[in-house]
Amino acid sequence: MLATLARVVALRRTGLLIGPGGGRGLWTGRPQSDTDNMKPLEGVKILDLTRVLAGPFATMNLGDLGAEVIKVERPGAGDDTRTWGPPFVGTESTYFLSVNRNKKSIAVNIKDPKGVKIIKELAAVCDVFVENYVPGRLSAMGLGYEDIDKIAPHIIYCSITGYGQTGPLSQRAGYDAVASAISGLMHITGPEDGDPVRPGVAMTDLATGLYAYGAIMAGLIQRYKTGKGLFIDCNLLSSQVACLTQVAANYLIGQKEAKRWGTAHGSIVPYQILNLPALIDDSKYKTNHLRVQNRKELIKILSARFEEEMTSKWLYLFEGSGVAYGPINDMKNVFAEPQVLHNGLIMELKHPTVGKISVPGPAVRYSKFQMSEARPPPLLGQHTTHILKEVLGYDDRAIGELLGAGVVTQHEAE
Repeated sequence: MLATLARVVALRRTGLLIGPGGGRGLWTGRPQSDTDNMKPLEGVKILDLTRVLAGPFATMNLGDLGAEVIKVERPGAGDDTRTWGPPFVGTESTYFLSVNRNKKSIAVNIKDPKGVKIIKELAAVCDVFVENYVPGRLSAMGLGYEDIDKIAPHIIYCSITGYGQTGPLSQRAGYDAVASAISGLMHITGPEDGDPVRPGVAMTDLATGLYAYGAIMAGLIQRYKTGKGLFIDCNLLSSQVACLTQVAANYLIGQKEAKRWGTAHGSIVPYQILNLPALIDDSKYKTNHLRVQNRKELIKILSARFEEEMTSKWLYLFEGSGVAYGPINDMKNVFAEPQVLHNGLIMELKHPTVGKISVPGPAVRYSKFQMSEARPPPLLGQHTTHILKEVLGYDDRAIGELLGAGVVTQHEAE
């Protein structure tokens, strides 16, 4: 195994072996006739040491594009979200099921030197290494970027943290709610005269996951051009501050402090007739600038008019008008919404222990390949033996010794 690892490292250092398919960059060596429905990341291996939301969301999106995602979990416990419920379906939490499709699970004790060796061997044959530990934690185990770069200089190493690799907050654990507070998102979210509130989903985590996903794709393109790997520093605080966009610019350029507007908008006030012809000629509402100045009285008039009819009637009246409109749906109505159904946003998966489950489907479609049937989220350690044998070449005896020592574990049903 060590000889194999050394040979892989030597080949990768020369630039002759960059991707798992044996060619430069991402090309897997498939004949051209087989590429008609080939996903863009087929042949790319992702070593995923993340848990909870931002990291798993990023790697799930990579898996949707065909990457082989090897999810490393703690023996006996696994990803924290496996226990985050209710609700549960059987023994599985719906939280975990929502962001872990298209992955294989290997349960490895990375505090054991033999477990560290397994991670390094996997890194040598993978293209991307993703982790979300506090800065310095993996380095202390011999799994930091400098350690992995020595044996896998081709690696795209993405570190997702709360606040960045250095600085006064860098050693704090990253939590969505705290980062959304520090970044200003919570300050601008909630009723106009109410308290700051946390958004209904963990938008800071999700935004960071999308930044990580895009950064990893950029890293793979960069490696295709240069033949070299790189380190990606991605964190919750930076992601959310970057997403403040015009609210941040209002302050940085216009010195205008932000506030909460509820469902309203700070710079745009709606103007519709709604059988209120007197508003048409009212000089106070002629332009958006004037409507913003007279926001409270205009919104009061419009709100009173809206309350006079059922939502269904307003939807009917607005149909075909050119006005942007829509109902405030609860979850039942979201997933009964015709456009949601048309866009294929409910994905059905067959889980090995709980049967058929439904999760939100991929948001993007492509013209040259189809989003084929996805693999269900894995059981803890479901693919331990498979990965050790098929990816790393361990024989049954070596695997048995690792299982017996508790360095790795596998699901009983494997």
